Order: sequence, then C-alpha cells, then structure tokens
Amino acid sequence: MATVILQYHHVSESSPASTSISPKQFEAHLQYLKDQHFTVIPLNQLVENIKQQKPLPDKSVVITFDDAFKDILTNGTPLLEKFGFPYTIFVNPGIVNNGSSSYMSWEELKALSDKGVLLANHGYYHDSLTRVPAGENPQTWLKEQIALLNKAEQEIKEKTGQSWKYYAYPYGEYTPEIQFALEQEGYAALTQQSGAAGLQTDLTTIPRFPASQPYDKLSSLRDKLRSLSFNITLNEEQNKTVVQHGEVKSVIFNVVADDFRPSQLNCYVSGLGRQQIKWLDDENFMLTFDKDLPSGRVRCNCTAPSISEPGRYYWYSKPWFVLKPDQSWYPL
Repeated sequence: MATVILQYHHVSESSPASTSISPKQFEAHLQYLKDQHFTVIPLNQLVENIKQQKPLPDKSVVITFDDAFKDILTNGTPLLEKFGFPYTIFVNPGIVNNGSSSYMSWEELKALSDKGVLLANHGYYHDSLTRVPAGENPQTWLKEQIALLNKAEQEIKEKTGQSWKYYAYPYGEYTPEIQFALEQEGYAALTQQSGAAGLQTDLTTIPRFPASQPYDKLSSLRDKLRSLSFNITLNEEQNKTVVQHGEVKSVIFNVVADDFRPSQLNCYVSGLGRQQIKWLDDENFMLTFDKDLPSGRVRCNCTAPSISEPGRYYWYSKPWFVLKPDQSWYPL
C-alpha cells in the first residue's frame, strides 16, 4: 500500500508557468481523483500511519501547496471545497508578515484553519537550508536556521492554532545533516523529488510528485497516482546530496522488494537519460554514469512494474544538488 503526495504552488493562469496549474486543469485533477475512486487523506493521517506503522489506504492521495499564495484561496479553495478534499498549505510567516498582495494574510489563513485546512511550516523566509553563506561556520549556521524554523512554527501556532511540526524544504534542498537536525527537533519533512510514500519512508524525506506545469497533464499523472513505494536505500556515504561538479561517478542502491523483475528496472538521471544498471547481488544494483551530473537539482528516478499489481509501478527518486564547476551554487 502507498500514498501519493501531490505538490502544487499557484492555481492561476497569470503566475509563473513552472509553478502554476490553471484552475481548469486543477479541477480536472480533482475530478479524476473522484472518478477513479482515489481516497484523498489529510497529511497528518499519512504521517501518523507511518509513525505507528499502520496500513495506508490503498490508492490514497495527499494534496499540498507550497507558499500561501492568494490564488490558492481564490481559485483553489472553492474547487477543493466542491469536492470535499482535505489539503495542506505550507506557510512562510516572514513573507505573510510583509503583507504582500500575492500572499494570504494571517486572517485568511486563520479562516482556512477554522475550516479544517492543515497549515504547516515552509521556513520563516523561504530560504534554502543547504546554502551556507561564505565565511559562516556550517554547524553554527544550521543551528541558527533551525532556531528560525522553530520561530516560524511558533508563529504559525500563535496565528492559526496549528502546530504539526511538518516542514516542506524550500526548493527541495536538504542534506543528511539537516535531516538529522530536523529529526532531533521532531519534524517530519517533505521533499520535491518524486515517488510514493510507504511505511518504510524516511519521515525527513517524504517524497512528492510536482503536479504543476509541465507535469500537470493527466496522461503523465495517471501512472504517478498509482505508483507504489520502492524501499530503496543508500549507504551513509552515498546519502550525500550536495556535491561538487564531477564528484559523483556512480551510485549503489539497496532494494528490499521481490515484487518486480530485475530486468524490468529502469533508472533515468536528469540531463543524462536512461542509465545502465549492473546488479551486484539480489539486493544491490549500481549505476555508473555515462557523463558528469549536470549542475543544478538532479534526480535519479528508478521505476519497475509490479508483478502482483499489473499496471502499477514502484517509483523511487534520489536527488543531488550539484554545484557549478567553479564550486558556486546554481541559481535558485
């Protein structure tokens, strides 16, 4: 059993295309979920089921929005209320406090909270936790960022009455050190790499499928909505996410599953395409990249069709945040 989390930002035709879905297409998504008998559950049900190792509803979906954009309220909320679907909005208190007309106010967020909308933490100012400023001590800087994250959590609680300790990584960027710090503080964290969530999902890297343009077409969303959680892990060294250009030449994955044929496993890497798989034994396979990983947010997506559930795919995604050749960060 698995749950798919959909990630949206804007519900608008006048906002940046890469973070937007039109109201018409968003309604088509919701209609599809209803027509295909998906169970839309609140995020807290998913997280608690993983924590307690309770079975997840099959064909279940969680709907999330990053950033409290006003068009979620004006264009998205009426549609979600029409279908009766629960959803979550990840909020940046510092941005809300600035009073931008593009963002919801605390009064608007409190009204949604009173209706049962789940409000969670997206950082105080939407800063990436991975990008340590030059000259800063990484440990000191991370400690400061966690304090700011806790400040955001407290402010959301004061303004709306909610405090779930759920956090969506801005830009999807994280490191193992950040994961450990969040775990110590009791946070569950959601990423921006694809895949379904299952009972073995690490609560500091809960995957989500981007559902805005250009991934908003139902033809590409169908398989994702039916995907299954792939129980794949890496050793500690290869869990590294922020890497130098040219540093990572290969990766070894450990997979715990017997409901797929090894010959049907495929792995694709951003900018490189399909990569050759070498099985080392029954549970470990290696990819040796045919080119250097490109600078930027890079993902390796591995999928395999289920034997027991024809038409459904196991789906796993591993991210790297690859610096430019001069060791500087790529643009946000």
